[in-house]
Amino acid sequence: MTEKERSGQPLQDPAHLTALYADIAQKSGRLLTQFLARSQNGGLHAVSDELGIAQAFFQAWARLLSDPFKLAEAQMRYWQDALSLWQNAALKLMGHDARKVAEPHHADRRFRHEDWEQNFLYDYIKQSYLIAARHLHQTLGRVEGLDGRTAKKVDFYTRQYIDALSPSNFLLTNPEVLRETVASGGRNLVKGLNNLLGDLARGGGEQVRLRMTDESAFQLGVNLATTPGKVVFQNELMQLIQYYPADGPVYRRPLLIVPPWINKYYILDLREKNSFIKWAVEEGHTVFVISWVNPDEKLAHKRFDDYLTEGTLAALDAIGKATGESEVNAIGYCLGGTLLACTLAYLQARKDRRIVSGTFLASMIDFKEAGELEVFIDEKQLAALEKRMHQRGYLEGSEMATTFNMLRANDLIWSFVVNNYLLGRDPFPFDLLYWNSDSTRMPATMHSYYLRNMYLENRLARPGGIELAGTPIDLARVKAPLYFVSTLEDHIAPWHSTFAGAKLFPGPVRFVLGGSGHIAGIANPPAASKYGYWTNPRLPASADQWLKGASQHPGSWWTDWAGWVAQHGGDKVPARIPGKGRLKAIEDAPGAYAKMRAH
Repeated sequence: MTEKERSGQPLQDPAHLTALYADIAQKSGRLLTQFLARSQNGGLHAVSDELGIAQAFFQAWARLLSDPFKLAEAQMRYWQDALSLWQNAALKLMGHDARKVAEPHHADRRFRHEDWEQNFLYDYIKQSYLIAARHLHQTLGRVEGLDGRTAKKVDFYTRQYIDALSPSNFLLTNPEVLRETVASGGRNLVKGLNNLLGDLARGGGEQVRLRMTDESAFQLGVNLATTPGKVVFQNELMQLIQYYPADGPVYRRPLLIVPPWINKYYILDLREKNSFIKWAVEEGHTVFVISWVNPDEKLAHKRFDDYLTEGTLAALDAIGKATGESEVNAIGYCLGGTLLACTLAYLQARKDRRIVSGTFLASMIDFKEAGELEVFIDEKQLAALEKRMHQRGYLEGSEMATTFNMLRANDLIWSFVVNNYLLGRDPFPFDLLYWNSDSTRMPATMHSYYLRNMYLENRLARPGGIELAGTPIDLARVKAPLYFVSTLEDHIAPWHSTFAGAKLFPGPVRFVLGGSGHIAGIANPPAASKYGYWTNPRLPASADQWLKGASQHPGSWWTDWAGWVAQHGGDKVPARIPGKGRLKAIEDAPGAYAKMRAH
């Protein structure tokens, strides 16, 4: 890649342009060859409705058409707004002040370019789109008589349709793209086509693997995941990392972090300034973190039970050998929190007190109201997913990533379509998006169990609803003190649902609500002074009652948690050095498992 290409500047040099055309021709030829080969081998699949989208919209339209009066009423409201826009546009064209009929949300970044506001034509296009989007969403989102899952599916995919048709996504209706096209003589579109072909090639010619960042700008252990530590234990499923202490003594009880295996652990150790792991070390904790393997077909048989026995339980055994301590404080993040809840119940059933306290970061435990992810989980979709998983032995990481990206399609899909393909620019280096693109696979057996028993049937919330390693799991018997932190704008683990999970435990529970979303609200260091958080010492019946009685605080929830966990840390002891106990160092952090790429 040339420096001009990397910087996103127009390619004025004919030699560069010729090379770009040659690259396009080469990529196109390879993709066409792959397409023909799949066609001859019967590898092209017939169109089907595995997700149940067509069926859901058929039901919605049938309900809508069964009440012509409501449909006519909705159409009349739309035409009234459209007429108001036309009248105000005419006034503005004649030099008069005119009010806006529709304005984008303040967080909507699609219409930031000045021409969307100052240019009459683009302002009109923008408002026309926003009016149509609002009325379409309201009409289909308020169809009566649909069951809950179908209504959520219609609402979700209506928004996907609306987002896809935004005028910002098209050459002739995006002023920034049009200006760039004129200024560069269309070279941005040529470069964009080359980017698109490259992303198609990365997806094997079957899907577009959209680049969100310059992946060549990052390297684990060099400028990401740099907190010093050693891998001190490993098995088929995980490596256990122990971190070097800061100066001075440490709390007697070590701290075990259980990250999700949907993504990699280093979201908690991106850079020095926002590394939760580094901060916890400096707070005086002996920190251990599980780094899960990126599984392939060889681990297709691994069950949820195995993540308990070879994950958290194996880590507890290893920590005991490394430090000589029989008690720890534990943190679970997202799916890691679900596993931590199971671990606590398993240990309680066996009268094992090794986990003294548990902290849950944006963790789903009660899946009754699982938010927008419910759209992807029903019997028909699970059956189709299980068929694909068992053919390969795992769920491909890119499929999971696409699902999560769809929850914020404008930010995580369409903004990059515009930048990469229409503006012809390469994405900027961004550590968080590098981590987001470093997707991991999921073993077929484990993932099927997880989706069916947790999301679809919500069996974890029922006493004895699931059994792991021969032990019934009953969260109501867990007596350890617990700390729950969720985030206000979380679309993956909605805070109302995580609050319901906190209510399942009888012991002392502290619930804290941070600002922002599933990632930014958790990886929120005190030095950033961002977002704030809410606390309420009581745990009333509902999440809304909790928030009504909560107090808001500036800064990060990290400081509140530090005070809470210090009460369970025990006395201070001399610092422990990785590899100096009964467990010897295997390799430097972040370890080989974290460096396994899924593609």
